[in-house]
Amino acid sequence: MNTLSPKLRKGLLYAGVAAVVAYCLAPFYWMLVSSLRRTADIFSNSPFPTRLSFDNYLAVLDPSESFTRALLNSVVVAGTTTAVALVLATFTAYAMARLEFRFKRLVLTLIIATSMFPVVSIVVPLLKMFVDFGWINSYQAMIVPSMSFTLPLAVWNLTAFFRQMPQELEHAAMVDGCTRGQAFRRIIVPLAAPGMFTTAIITFIAAWNEFLIALSMTNKPEMQTAPVAISKFSGASQFETPFGSQMAAGVLVTIPLVIMVLVFQRRIVAGLTAGAAK
Repeated sequence: MNTLSPKLRKGLLYAGVAAVVAYCLAPFYWMLVSSLRRTADIFSNSPFPTRLSFDNYLAVLDPSESFTRALLNSVVVAGTTTAVALVLATFTAYAMARLEFRFKRLVLTLIIATSMFPVVSIVVPLLKMFVDFGWINSYQAMIVPSMSFTLPLAVWNLTAFFRQMPQELEHAAMVDGCTRGQAFRRIIVPLAAPGMFTTAIITFIAAWNEFLIALSMTNKPEMQTAPVAISKFSGASQFETPFGSQMAAGVLVTIPLVIMVLVFQRRIVAGLTAGAAK
């Protein structure tokens, strides 16, 4: 028998949500506070900077660091990976959801299994192959490997989304004179927009945060992505680690993702909850 009063249960719920939010946001908050400290105060344990300083941001945005170019490279790599993966995954997932053939479940299992290989296990053979292709220090050397883990995830998510959409939608459109392709383009794709949008966000974040492939496939500063550029920040001397600059760069890399999620949170929630109930 539940003896908790409604007010107490509501208070416990809010307390639990607050604890989870605080746990998730604490690392970002500490990164933000550290980025606003002076170099002399970088090891301070105070929850607030004793004196605000934007020197770390000025150092990151200095043209000699080439960080703005690294941000542009990340946008190109993550954006292209997301666009290509979403297009391929949409057609593949629709076929997997609508067509009936033998071993379909096995094919889906193999698709998701390909994303489970550790990136470190495929970097060396890919590096050898891309050297032979002359792809080192190119965008395709980072985009193609990134799709090896973003595309299976996108196919798996969209397959589950297309499955819950009734086939009567296509049948009704075909009765009205549409071909199967027209029914897919005019009926299914607009209705699948929430799921596709959510998949695109997840894919973009995964490609944006990718580090090992970008580190292995580039050795020119002008081709490095933001995570690689952050790892190579240097201090005033070889014995100094620029924690403040790294924190500031981390904030600049994280803010676009936070803004994107906050702006499109309704679409993301709609896509994640689609098909939960009929």
